[in-house]
Amino acid sequence: MAMMRGSSSLQYPDKFYSAASYVGFEGSNSPTKALTSKFAKSTALLLYSLYNQATVGPCNIPEPSTWKIVEHSKWASWNQLGNMSSTEAMRLFVKILEEEDPGWYSRASSSVVEPVIDVQMNHDSKIELVRENGNSYPETKTISTENGNQVGTQDKDVVMESIVPVGVYDQWIAPQISGQRPRPRYEHGAAVVQDKLYIYGGNHNGRYLGDLHVLDLRSWTWSKINAKAEVESSSISTRCAGNSLIPWGNKLLSVAGHSKDPSEFIQVKMFDIQTSTWSTLKTSGKAPVSRGGQSANLVGTSLVIFGGQDAKGTLLNDLYILDLETMTWDEIDAIGTPPSPRSDHTAAIHVERYLLIFGGASHTTCYNDLHVLDLQTMEWSRPTQLGVIPTPRAGHAGVAIGEYWFIVGGGDTKSGVSETVVLNMSTLAWSVLTSVERPIPVASEGLSLIVTSYNGEDVLVSFGGYNGHYNNEVYVLKPSHKSTLQRKIIKNSIPESVSATQNATKAAPEVESELEASQEGKIREIVMDNHDPAKPKGDLILVLKTEKHELEQSLSKERLNALQLKQELADAETRNSELYTELQSVRGQLAAEQSRCFKLEVEVAELSQKLQTIGTLQRELELLQRQKAASEQAALNAKKRQGSGVWGWLAPPPNQREDDV
Repeated sequence: MAMMRGSSSLQYPDKFYSAASYVGFEGSNSPTKALTSKFAKSTALLLYSLYNQATVGPCNIPEPSTWKIVEHSKWASWNQLGNMSSTEAMRLFVKILEEEDPGWYSRASSSVVEPVIDVQMNHDSKIELVRENGNSYPETKTISTENGNQVGTQDKDVVMESIVPVGVYDQWIAPQISGQRPRPRYEHGAAVVQDKLYIYGGNHNGRYLGDLHVLDLRSWTWSKINAKAEVESSSISTRCAGNSLIPWGNKLLSVAGHSKDPSEFIQVKMFDIQTSTWSTLKTSGKAPVSRGGQSANLVGTSLVIFGGQDAKGTLLNDLYILDLETMTWDEIDAIGTPPSPRSDHTAAIHVERYLLIFGGASHTTCYNDLHVLDLQTMEWSRPTQLGVIPTPRAGHAGVAIGEYWFIVGGGDTKSGVSETVVLNMSTLAWSVLTSVERPIPVASEGLSLIVTSYNGEDVLVSFGGYNGHYNNEVYVLKPSHKSTLQRKIIKNSIPESVSATQNATKAAPEVESELEASQEGKIREIVMDNHDPAKPKGDLILVLKTEKHELEQSLSKERLNALQLKQELADAETRNSELYTELQSVRGQLAAEQSRCFKLEVEVAELSQKLQTIGTLQRELELLQRQKAASEQAALNAKKRQGSGVWGWLAPPPNQREDDV
């Protein structure tokens, strides 16, 4: 049988673990010293951050004190990687090592077993797992050709990688799972955090479940989490079904759900993955009534809740948004015609702006209608669907990858749905991805569906469901559809009301593009504790790229400030124009008043002149009167002098003479 070796030697994750072992992460009590002994400080810091991102996940430890320079530099470098996936961190780790030490693999080959890839399936090969105390450990087995010649070895990780065959697309496959499976169930919550699938709650034979299980998506091993409640939340009920499980940083949020003793309003429960404790979060605002079968979608730092069925059996079509930073509820009164009241529908977010609602059921009818809510204008619409429109269904599950929305399972009043369909949310065109025989659990109601990254490709993972009997099986499918949209890398973090160790932020577009470039090894993000000019050229490039990244971020902020200043300037110019118009009006009024005042001053001057003339005439009149009086007095005095003398004294007055007669 023809055999060949992979051109890229070890495959991931083996190649990563081999590289990590080579640089000193495996078998060393002080990996940091081992790194700094082989690489420059900047490179060692970057490798340290990528190793933690690949093996632990996003940084969720508290920020060290700034005076602890080394520890703070490690924390800052790791924290800058945000929510970079484990696979991306592995690939970037190996690529940097190959750039810094091109011959690392040949020097490490003595301790690394290179896998052999059988081009033609060799059914005689055996690969097993050694079990000890319930745990699985890899056991290296020989892969031989038909003539019995030994040609190579293969370990457990490579076997697990072959669970999802690289060349098989658009087919549901049952992978090899180890560990204790959860109890069969449906209407449970499911979420992925750091390459681990968490299953919580659900319904089995009419009983609500409250157990929490985790499936490691790298080793494909189930384990049960012995969760406990916080002291102040000791009375919390964890049994529910029809709930929504939302990943939020390094925690899980369980929203709503049916329970034996339902509360009046929706409860938001938080599970701390690190401490394995449940707690109930306090919310403010107008909370929605308790319900199950709703949809819950994360948009930035907001959770959009639609529809469902309350504890009294009333179907709902209301819309609420929970701000996860302030834990405040808001009821949204959207315009347009909303979907009819329903539950067990599915919803997706497209380009962080549109909420799509598909299917669901009332008490008597299943739907296959599609509704869209514009989250900016808060307006409902019902667009025309194109392509092969799916049949009516409820209890189905969906997940979005870029512009593609994959929907699996569900059922109507007669049977489960066997087709897996996909909607292009940009064109609203449906197509059938694949179809299965109905006994398979993916043709069930109440199953869960998530997406994970495996070997650098997207993989759908389904669990549970009900199709006449309750299921607890896992199926995987690798879709051939490749999104043309760039994925947004968002730093989900816990608000202060939930955890004081993280701050909620969104990655700016410049950061997103650089993180995507870092997936190809084009740009490295790293915090440098000093800039030593004596460092090698490669370190100088890293410094320059880091400074470039910081400058681009500063430029982005300055552009935003410039836009804000331009808006303020436009507002100021508008206000200035209004003030200038008012000024012109006041100036006109002032000119009119000045003209009126001038006229009044002229009239006052004329009146003053007249008053002066009148005074002069009055003085002349008084003089003339005095002169006249003086003349009359002089004339009188003259007459008196003429009538004086002897006869005047002897002769009596005329009246007296008449009396005497």
